[in-house]
Amino acid sequence: QLQASGGGLVQAGGSLKLSCAASVRTFSSHTMGWFRQAPGKEREFVGGITWSGGVGYYADSVRGRFTISRENAKNTVYLQMNSLKPEDTAVYYCAASSRLSRAVSEFGHWGQGTLVTVSS
Repeated sequence: QLQASGGGLVQAGGSLKLSCAASVRTFSSHTMGWFRQAPGKEREFVGGITWSGGVGYYADSVRGRFTISRENAKNTVYLQMNSLKPEDTAVYYCAASSRLSRAVSEFGHWGQGTLVTVSS
């Protein structure tokens, strides 16, 4: 199971750093992904990171503002969010996949999300 944390209320232009703690077994998956779901909208891909090379890949809407990193010794993945916008407001989730993917359907081990609210 995965546990996301670090959400909160921030003003537009501000920053937040989310964390996702995973079990060792989950951590051995190929890719860890961050997703978000705003009220009334479908869950969408934000970014992912591979374990083999630590390569991050992002949705166009966050590229250049968000950065994913991982700390293998702590079985933890991070999402650094800078230059936040009101449209970034959502519940953020982390998940794991055995494939290099952006599709929600190919990720599992969903845990509780963490709410990020960006005020204008």
